[in-house]
Amino acid sequence: MARKRFGQHFLHERGVIDRIVRLLAPAAEDALVEIGPGQGALTTPLLEHVQRLSVIEIDRDLIADLEARAARDSRLDVIAGDALRIDYAALAERRGAPLRLVGNLPYNISSPLLFALLASAAPIVDMHFMLQKEVVDRMTAAPGSRDYGRLTVSMAARARAEALYDVGPGAFNPPPKVMSSVVRITPRMPDFEIHDDRLFDELVTAAFSQRRKTLRNAVGRFLDAQAIEACDIDPMLRPERLAPHEFAKLANRASAASSND
Repeated sequence: MARKRFGQHFLHERGVIDRIVRLLAPAAEDALVEIGPGQGALTTPLLEHVQRLSVIEIDRDLIADLEARAARDSRLDVIAGDALRIDYAALAERRGAPLRLVGNLPYNISSPLLFALLASAAPIVDMHFMLQKEVVDRMTAAPGSRDYGRLTVSMAARARAEALYDVGPGAFNPPPKVMSSVVRITPRMPDFEIHDDRLFDELVTAAFSQRRKTLRNAVGRFLDAQAIEACDIDPMLRPERLAPHEFAKLANRASAASSND
């Protein structure tokens, strides 16, 4: 039975599961890690492709079933714990290769987990996750669109996010009240330079905290109108009009200014 406190919606539709496996295209030697295996609907087909599969599960009842299965199948490595607290760098070292992550993530931990993974020192090749469609739309939005915001810009500074396809509620048990989407996230260095990651994040958060404000007002504690203009950016624009690299320009200028104080 799905537990509400874990935000569980178990994937069961075979066509969706097969499509995830095809898009993932796991190789036998991949250090594959499934987050939130649940009742094992995706676990079983993944095991057909790899020499070893690590799974991370927090639900004690599900862990017992997974460990019983691992006792019969040496390819399965069960990690009992909170995905937000796992040392992924240590896991990669133990697996002896950069990680490939996959999973149907509980909606209540998806964003914090994504940023924890992208901020970690762990070598990660890619991530294929089922997320709430609204979150994926925000991750992959274009500047000026309704969904464009802090999540879009923060993600662009750390990874390439690609929406693959949408999945309806009927593919899950119990069915969620929202649409879901599968997204491919590939960690990478951005195409633009960021001098101070923390300041960049603070400036982006401030910019989108009140969307109706102009840049001049939204990031006023970092830069005045003249400094914004010096970045070849109109201070009267609203934040959603700026591309991620323009936020980096602003943050780098603010960083340089604070260094000179």
